[in-house]
Amino acid sequence: MIKNDESALKVAEFLLQVKAVKLQPNKPYTWASGWKSPIYCDNRVTLSFPQVRTYIRQQFVDAIMEKFGKPDVIAGVASGGIAQGALVAQEMGLPFVYVRSEAKKHGLTNMIEGIIEKGQSVVVIEDLISTGGSSLKAVEALREAGCKVKGMAAIFTYGFKTANDNFKKAKCELITLSNYDTMIAQALQSSYINEKDLLSLKTWRENPAEWGVAPTEKKKK
Repeated sequence: MIKNDESALKVAEFLLQVKAVKLQPNKPYTWASGWKSPIYCDNRVTLSFPQVRTYIRQQFVDAIMEKFGKPDVIAGVASGGIAQGALVAQEMGLPFVYVRSEAKKHGLTNMIEGIIEKGQSVVVIEDLISTGGSSLKAVEALREAGCKVKGMAAIFTYGFKTANDNFKKAKCELITLSNYDTMIAQALQSSYINEKDLLSLKTWRENPAEWGVAPTEKKKK
């Protein structure tokens, strides 16, 4: 589920404006997975811009209240969701915890940092959803701690089918402030990209693993 179109377009506009999202169909990035990608997203950049981070924080709060109601605790996913989640928790007057990607290997070996009790309801904050794998590990950790996870809210999602399937399988509702389709629509509207770029960007989302791979490389696969 995405927030309303107007606010989603505004979030997309801000992400492009502060270069949290960069679109380069003709000079693609290489992800850690090895995929060639025409888009690069680093939503941590928004934290450096007071107007942008305030807008995103308020959109999070509004979306959470509308969809899930007020939880007992806000949890951020390390590391991108920590600062965003803390801002949301502060605005809502709620306790905040964050969930590590894996348990600490020393000390108390915590995976969840902060105070959260069995039976408490929680909304999880994430900055970016790709496949959803790491995000859902946080959900699993909170559930194992006896918490009731109402759902997850993220700034942006690529909208991969894999992610949708993973969230459905985990029975975790996901809401996002903006998404890939809205992003490229806003980019076209603001002349950040042209129609040719738009076609390339749409093609990438349909098959990201094969996009930008030379024919000879495809044969090797």
